[in-house]
Amino acid sequence: MGLLRFTTAGSVDDGKSTMIGRLLYDAKAIFEDQLEAIERATAQRGEENLNLALLTDGLRAEREQGITIDVAYRYFATPRRKFIIADTPGHIEYTRNMVTGASTANLAVVLVDARKGIVEQTNRHAFIASLLRIPHLVLCVNKMDLVDYREEVFDEIVEQFSAFASRLEIPDLKFIPICALHGDNVVEPSHRMPWYQGSPLLPLLETAYIGSDANHVDSRFPVQWIIRPNSDTHHDFRGLAGRVAGGVFKPGDEVKVLPSGLTTRIRQIYGLTEQVAEVFSPMTAVMTLENEIDISRGDMLVKPTNVPHVGQDLEVMVCWFSKKKLQPGGRYVVRHTTREAKGFVNEVRYKTDINTLHRLEGDLAIGMNDIGRIRLRTTAPLFFDSYKRNRATGSLILIDEFTNNTVAAGMILEPGGAGVAEDAFVDMGGL
Repeated sequence: MGLLRFTTAGSVDDGKSTMIGRLLYDAKAIFEDQLEAIERATAQRGEENLNLALLTDGLRAEREQGITIDVAYRYFATPRRKFIIADTPGHIEYTRNMVTGASTANLAVVLVDARKGIVEQTNRHAFIASLLRIPHLVLCVNKMDLVDYREEVFDEIVEQFSAFASRLEIPDLKFIPICALHGDNVVEPSHRMPWYQGSPLLPLLETAYIGSDANHVDSRFPVQWIIRPNSDTHHDFRGLAGRVAGGVFKPGDEVKVLPSGLTTRIRQIYGLTEQVAEVFSPMTAVMTLENEIDISRGDMLVKPTNVPHVGQDLEVMVCWFSKKKLQPGGRYVVRHTTREAKGFVNEVRYKTDINTLHRLEGDLAIGMNDIGRIRLRTTAPLFFDSYKRNRATGSLILIDEFTNNTVAAGMILEPGGAGVAEDAFVDMGGL
């Protein structure tokens, strides 16, 4: 089944860290020394039940305050699949952390407190998951023990969230009633909720089908490195190394090189250890070509009949990471796939109120954790698809050219159209 990357989100105190700790504990994915450390920390805090949240809340400030601040990554495996978990914060002031953790996720787990139901942060996290094009979302209604495991409470939350999610672009949405503290429906089915006939969380994660999530239609190979072995045996070898960002490549395929526009054919393709018959996203590969063409880092191989957009003017949704606000007219370094160019912000179109999802066209000051839409112009052309079509070639980052700090993550919109779930709220006047 391969690797599944998933992120967790939810409002404060919804039990994200406890749920992950329970998942790892019941799946027997915690080392003995880790378990001993959690037991000691639990005893020091004077708590009776084992506090599994301490497994992911690794920062001292997180443990002291009982909240998640940084993105905590955890790795574990079952006989059926390998997993990478990104435990992201629930506070609005850590929106940038959530975007970072969710940017590479295949699936998002959003937690809801059964007592509180759907709150603003639930909608906000679902919106961000939709904006980041995470195709699978699981809404876990946690703390069912505090509402006596009542089915009607779960059904009401499902109905509320389904109405909201219908206005987003979430292809695969599922609901699970859980109690992370006691392990109900996390790894094993709950005998306390016999009315729920669906899968517990772990079996659902093990069987989530992600094979069709990647773009296998638009062939894109950003060149990362040119390999020229310093050897008499391989003196004529010239390989193009990189990671496939979309589509499928095979020896013999005709390819066009951007930006030169020259065409040639693929001679050989090497995987990690040997020649292979084909490569596809997100595999790493080395390709050799039939003709000697001047190619360098930042160039891209594509199919002649299917080329990306090539341009210097971009419409971008950005999540701002820096304490220093975005400056209209400000100059930044733009990194997109393996290509780098200088760019400047032509215009701030609007800012999004992350709680209400309204457009704020009167307040264009984009600061830390804000999300907004800008027009960006680069000094050199980029080869891109919309983020909706291809997350790899539709994303970029902005870097402060003086401090070299990453100040924003961006999602490129389809030229000439909106094309993102965010714009759906405009037609409804927000929420």
